[in-house]
Amino acid sequence: MVFRKLPGVSASGMGLRLSQKFVFLLFLSGLVTLCFGALFFLPDSVRLKRIFLSKTETQPVTVGSGSENDVREHLKRPKDQDYKKFKRCLLRPPLGTDDGKPSDPKTNERREKVKEMMKFAWDNYKRYAWGKNELQPLTRNGHIGNMFGGLRGASIIDSLDTLYIMGLVEEYNDAKDWVQTSLDLNSNGEASLFEVNIRYVGGLLSAYYLTGEELFKNKAVELGEKLLPAFNTPTGIPRGVINLGSGTSWSWGWASAGSSILAEFGTLHLEFVHLTELSGNPIYTEKVMNIRKLLNKIEKPHGLYPNFLSPVSGNWVQHHVSIGGLGDSFYEYLIKSYLMSDKTDDDAKKMYYSALEAIEANLVQKSPGGLTYMAEWRGGILDHKMGHLACFSGGMIGIGADDGAPEKRQHYLDLAAEITHTCHESYTPTKLGPEAFRFDSGAEATATRLSDRYYILRPEVIESYMYMWRLTHDPKYREWGWEAVQALEEHCRVESGFSGIRDVYTLTVSHDNMQQSFFLSETLKYLYLLFSDDDLLPLEDWVFNTEAHPLPIVRKRNHLIFAL
Repeated sequence: MVFRKLPGVSASGMGLRLSQKFVFLLFLSGLVTLCFGALFFLPDSVRLKRIFLSKTETQPVTVGSGSENDVREHLKRPKDQDYKKFKRCLLRPPLGTDDGKPSDPKTNERREKVKEMMKFAWDNYKRYAWGKNELQPLTRNGHIGNMFGGLRGASIIDSLDTLYIMGLVEEYNDAKDWVQTSLDLNSNGEASLFEVNIRYVGGLLSAYYLTGEELFKNKAVELGEKLLPAFNTPTGIPRGVINLGSGTSWSWGWASAGSSILAEFGTLHLEFVHLTELSGNPIYTEKVMNIRKLLNKIEKPHGLYPNFLSPVSGNWVQHHVSIGGLGDSFYEYLIKSYLMSDKTDDDAKKMYYSALEAIEANLVQKSPGGLTYMAEWRGGILDHKMGHLACFSGGMIGIGADDGAPEKRQHYLDLAAEITHTCHESYTPTKLGPEAFRFDSGAEATATRLSDRYYILRPEVIESYMYMWRLTHDPKYREWGWEAVQALEEHCRVESGFSGIRDVYTLTVSHDNMQQSFFLSETLKYLYLLFSDDDLLPLEDWVFNTEAHPLPIVRKRNHLIFAL
């Protein structure tokens, strides 16, 4: 190599300086390479790579995901190929061989009645409350509320899959068009992380998996991204309220000592796993798995999970345990996470059956009249009250029976039947059930307080009827469901929709003027499924989120990486 001589610099001096610079640059280059290489080989390398690589270069890390080359090839494929591949993962058609139509004329007539109820509820919502969150049928106007952070159309999103499986094509298309033209996710108000997740994210995910419409997938992932800042806490336990515009989050004012609620942060797993599936971004699964890790690490009193946990310290705030409100769907999502994973999520399985063992040991009680119920636990003292929300547990224990210890499988199925029976017994004299009922001072599944006597079109008892029918085919569950249909028609149907009632013990009812969105999503859907053949949304392929939105089982052997 020939170096050009610089003025005033000798050849030997210049060569020495260049040699020193070359050695220094070589050393610096090696140091940088070593540091960056070390970062990428740390155990948490996925998270670090996401910092240093652009979004399009990030390697999706999902269970069964392929190499980076596989992902790039996937991105080149037409979108509909992804959906076709997903459909091939199903064991049976989602809508069955004949849309689930039962061969028995009487059962089919009852199913058609439920479909008519859905159309009536929907038509009145569309006429009087279109684009609002819920219908107020007595005053014939829409209700927005403050749970959804400025989001609109909760009843529309909650109804998408119900309309689709019922074959209400025109109504479904109207709902889809509204999502296309009017669902604005750029809201700027306080939203319940839990409610937005189960209703909006769950509803959009379900609509995508049933129809293949990319619109629903894109909206679900866009909204999912807006929920992530709620997890920015010292422990990774999300706070309950989030501003969808600014990302600021905080705890509910009524929550003990700024705590997060078990049933809220514990009811994200199903939807977030599917957000990872659809987006290729592992962050959603990482967030919910971090919750699991913390719960596994901390001590649980008598094996029970209290309802309040500090997102700052990661400690329980008070020892109140309930299978009803504040706790309920946490347990539901444990067994459903296991089922949705194609029975590969052993951690969820272990957590669920350990929790169920603790619940049986501490909360399950038998009344003097022989009714089995779930009491609440307050620091070791039992409160002999069971909420309507806890009546989902009959179905939950039922769907988990087959995967328990062999010697306990029949026991679990029997327990599920006993709890479902108890909840049916609370449905009297209007054949609708109170918000909560008690088993003390001579009471047997009866609301002893005026404040507990209302019914807001809740689905939990009917949900358990549906599951127990699928599991046992005992005709009493369809008969009980038909009792509920007749009661809804007699006491809750008004001129312009359906309304909750203020006192289930009074035959001259007083209505609350609210057609809840979950009535369309859950109550009517579960009734329709109860009177349908089992091949309509078969449990071999689908798991229902806590808002009754069906999500498909993730099968590793045909694992699919979706990408936007």
